[in-house]
Amino acid sequence: MSGILHPKILLLGGTADATRLAQLLAEAGCDAIFSYAGRTQTPTPQPLPTRIGGFGGVEGLADYLRAEKITHLIDATHPFAAGMSRNAVAAAARSSTRLIALERAPWQARPGDRWHEVADTAGAVAALPALPARIFLAIGRQTVDAFAARPEHFYLLRFIEAPESIPLPDHVALAMRGPFTEAGDRALLAHHGITHIVAKNSGGEATRAKIDAARALSLPVILINRPAVPDQLCFETADAVMAHLAHEADLGV
Repeated sequence: MSGILHPKILLLGGTADATRLAQLLAEAGCDAIFSYAGRTQTPTPQPLPTRIGGFGGVEGLADYLRAEKITHLIDATHPFAAGMSRNAVAAAARSSTRLIALERAPWQARPGDRWHEVADTAGAVAALPALPARIFLAIGRQTVDAFAARPEHFYLLRFIEAPESIPLPDHVALAMRGPFTEAGDRALLAHHGITHIVAKNSGGEATRAKIDAARALSLPVILINRPAVPDQLCFETADAVMAHLAHEADLGV
């Protein structure tokens, strides 16, 4: 890629889409650095030079972009990592760095889905049934504590890495890494007698099996919608990002 002489890319990762983009950047011979926030102890190895850990907020990220002479900042963090995305927008503006977002499309309801959409975790807690139920809590580690307010329910939890402590008196925690299958998730839900699912609308194929399984079993899903982030140039696939970078190069910009 010509365009900017010697473009240099910082890729904020942590998703399967970010890993796919890292592979494409490496194959194209791009000068790129992959960045993990450091929340997972055993992150997926990447084919690019990798850094792990935060930047120290907006100013820290802006300083890093300047110091490393980054020309393109690609935000491929999780759709619910809104704080990091907001920092990326602000830091890119302060350092005059081009910003691109890679964010997969959210799931859309299909016939047979029984969704109750809520704005945030607090809304999901409030939407739980009044009587004791068996909940598949598929929301990651960061917001599990909020459900301690509803200890009457049984909770099935699935993590890439389980936290050291879970403040839920009646629960089963599984450490598993996707992608998952509809058949596998149907069996999992049936085995634990799950009656309700709580999930984030993260989109993508790697974790949508639970949504398909819920439809097949006619289970209600409390679906947390994505947080708002500032508008930015956004693509839904790694291939689309690569096409945009190639187009920039063709234009010589």
